[in-house]
Amino acid sequence: MAVTIKSKKEIELMREAGKMLEEVHNKLADFIKPGISTLEIDQFGEKAIRDLGCVPNFLNYNGYPASICVSVNDEVVHGIPRKDRILQDGDIVSLDAGLIHEGYHSDAARTHAVGNISEEAKRLIEVTKQSFFEGIKYAKAGHHLNEIGAAIGDYAESFGYGVVEELCGHGIGRNLHEDPEIPNFRQKRRMDICLRRKSRSKHLRQKENSCIMTVLSRLLK
Repeated sequence: MAVTIKSKKEIELMREAGKMLEEVHNKLADFIKPGISTLEIDQFGEKAIRDLGCVPNFLNYNGYPASICVSVNDEVVHGIPRKDRILQDGDIVSLDAGLIHEGYHSDAARTHAVGNISEEAKRLIEVTKQSFFEGIKYAKAGHHLNEIGAAIGDYAESFGYGVVEELCGHGIGRNLHEDPEIPNFRQKRRMDICLRRKSRSKHLRQKENSCIMTVLSRLLK
């Protein structure tokens, strides 16, 4: 596994890219309401990215035709925006977005309520959000990468939810997808990535943003 160790300057540029994407997501959150199309969300999000002087990194990535992945209700991820896909009161919508700032990528997803949603939907959103923070507890020096995935999956499953094992988290930097991959569940075969601190400062982004860490990698057989 080839994990790229970032320099102090690269980390700062990645932090800036993350902050810019957070701003885009905040604008998208205010834009969400019943009656708009998923295509309108994509158009609004792309404009927000470009207004910051950045480039949407999802657009045309492996043929993807939009800048924002818009997934409604039981659509897991990477939903393609459409003019005829209209948000309804009671829907939940997940927005996955990313941008490039001075050559460095950011990538994050948020799930939003559309109007008034059910208690069941609220619970799903809250448990999913908290599962991320459960994983973040182990994204620090002295822990292994598999502990992050185990914490995420164990928390979600404790509430009766399942985890989509075909998808995972990933590294990021000059490329949208970099090593290491980070499963969201406990693994039977441990991928032993030991985290260590390069300096005294901690570099963590919250929610589903990038977490900047120094790592030592070794695959245990």
